Amino acid sequence: MIHWKKLATTTALTLAAFATPAMAQLSVDVTDESASSLKIAVPVLPTQQSVQTPAGTTDELGRKIAEVIASDLKGSGLFEPSGPGGLPGVTVPEVTFPSYDKWSSYEALVQGFVRSTGGNADITVGCYLYDVALKSELTRQGYVVSPGDWRRAAHKCADAIYARLSGESPFFDSRIAYIAESGPKDKRVKRLAIMDSDGANHRFITNGQSLALTPRFSPDYKSIVYVSYLNNRVRIYVYDIGTGKQRLVTESSNATFAPRWSPDGRNILFSMAVAGNTDIYRVSAQGGAPVRLTTSPAIDVGGSYSPDGSKIVFESDRSGGQQLYVMNADGSSQQRISHGGGRYATPEWSPRGDLIAFTKISGDFKVAVMSPNGGNERILTNGWQDEQPTWSPNGRVLQFFRTSAGRSGGSQVWQVDLTGVNERRIPTPLNGSDPAWGPLLP
Repeated sequence: MIHWKKLATTTALTLAAFATPAMAQLSVDVTDESASSLKIAVPVLPTQQSVQTPAGTTDELGRKIAEVIASDLKGSGLFEPSGPGGLPGVTVPEVTFPSYDKWSSYEALVQGFVRSTGGNADITVGCYLYDVALKSELTRQGYVVSPGDWRRAAHKCADAIYARLSGESPFFDSRIAYIAESGPKDKRVKRLAIMDSDGANHRFITNGQSLALTPRFSPDYKSIVYVSYLNNRVRIYVYDIGTGKQRLVTESSNATFAPRWSPDGRNILFSMAVAGNTDIYRVSAQGGAPVRLTTSPAIDVGGSYSPDGSKIVFESDRSGGQQLYVMNADGSSQQRISHGGGRYATPEWSPRGDLIAFTKISGDFKVAVMSPNGGNERILTNGWQDEQPTWSPNGRVLQFFRTSAGRSGGSQVWQVDLTGVNERRIPTPLNGSDPAWGPLLP
């Protein structure tokens, strides 16, 4: 559990209400591909007294938290952070009264503090953002967390900075579910795994005895739905993140894949092949009889709800090749929306509702987006095989997996923003595929 605290402007760093000065205008444009990155200094967060915690001393945590903040900001592609290494130290009084002349080569300054009574006691992390040129405070926030959750405090601080400077909703304090792959290409072991959005705090959910595929977080972040193949039976499970238990939603001897939650968490879409015909079905998240939504003799797969739950985007080859279609949530009014060259696959509706991401297949595989009516199609990546995009909680960034050419066929999780310029690889201990980005953590 993470608690939010609002910080006052006192050298004692007491907790009280705060205000953002109206005069500060420092910001970045998330839509401008040519915009230069904002230079931000992120020095080590000082502590009044170094005490030992299970996660290290408060001195050590001050450095590690600053490193995560800088890494998050750099990974967004909008900022050019420096530090904490190589930057001058900051005293506790300077946290609320910055020595602006010391940071004149930067546009923005991140400062903060770490405080604890030691042992297993909670730690308090303060976070402040300053406009160096105007010598004014932009925002501040405080977080009280258990020592083991120090990374969450760092992500929350980076989120506050990102939101203040970009005007966008944050996304750093979130998690990714994905499929961890190992073994030869023709005999892969595929395990369900979960990690922070930057690849940290990695853990495996399944042991690899059954084949795990296509995970997706529930809207409330409490569960993950995924497909399991074992002994010629296909099962859709819901895994409870808090308890570690899982329950069966539906099973079949028919090929079943691509489960997706409805926005209210009550239903799950999935695709199933029956007698050679693949259609999209809906089933209650608690289990029960599936309801068939498509009846075309073609292959209909990959349903994804619009944020308001009224429509579903899916792929179908009813026109002779893979294309994207939209239908009402009950399966009515099915209409084709893709009309460009090549094929279209794995659509996912943005949480903002303004775009649909998909895999564009035209020679190579690319990650692309379009408007829900099929207009404004844009390709974002240029790898050999980039596929199955998943949206960040704020609808501004996409993760996907990239498969390398060659006999090994290794795949890795990657990230790109909507400009198509800012790409980064997300580190995983094994090969990774089919990432699923969850909502912002509560």
